[in-house]
Amino acid sequence: MTPKVFITGASSGIGAALATHYAREGAVLGLCARRLGPTQALLESLRAAGSCYSVDVTNATSLQDAAADFTRRFGTPDIVIANAGIGAGTLTENPEDLPVFRAIIDTNVFGTVATFQPFVAAMRARASGTLVGIASVAGVRGLPGGGAYSASKSAAITYLESLRVELHGSGVSVVTICPGYVRTPMTAGNRYPMPFLMDADEAARRMARAIAARRRFAVIPWQMALVSIVLRRLPRWLYDRLAAGAPRKARGLSQ
Repeated sequence: MTPKVFITGASSGIGAALATHYAREGAVLGLCARRLGPTQALLESLRAAGSCYSVDVTNATSLQDAAADFTRRFGTPDIVIANAGIGAGTLTENPEDLPVFRAIIDTNVFGTVATFQPFVAAMRARASGTLVGIASVAGVRGLPGGGAYSASKSAAITYLESLRVELHGSGVSVVTICPGYVRTPMTAGNRYPMPFLMDADEAARRMARAIAARRRFAVIPWQMALVSIVLRRLPRWLYDRLAAGAPRKARGLSQ
């Protein structure tokens, strides 16, 4: 059976790499992004069946409309990947950063919920399907100068766990993926070392493998999984001392 895959944030980076991976498997693609032109160009270059949608994931109505159109044309997706995300350095003391905080939280948390909502009932009725949330290792502990991004990814991890438990026994799987550093437009502006940096295509291949296995929680690459375990276990007093001098992400939204 031809798989059907619906992806947000598909115009570049991890989303485009995932679309490319699934196109090679012959999937029917539903590609969503705010920028429709690059998304359409991607779908055409992949020569894959499917459709593209101009979607802002903070607008639930636009996602519901896209989901309804895709379902009408191709049926309920087998895999839905909430990948759209933005990031920026932020400081609570700066009043000009308040709207940046809100944009990051809305996109990275509410956007994930809004991506899944139109599909859950149909997947539950069919007793199959996989909902995938792209979180981040940055959600494991709070990073200095990155409060909005870390908080959003931590919230996403917790939300995905809640959803997984809600759907337990329904036949619908929920997969949480926490990438480390991936070479994308979002990380291009980082001016500090990025250990275990991966190309987006390789990251997508590993993510697809975790999705196929319906892993509940996957950190990619495995080296970052070890780092995340260490970070989680550090006592707060020690983490505070070590993290206080960590490099900080530049201010200014990136996606």
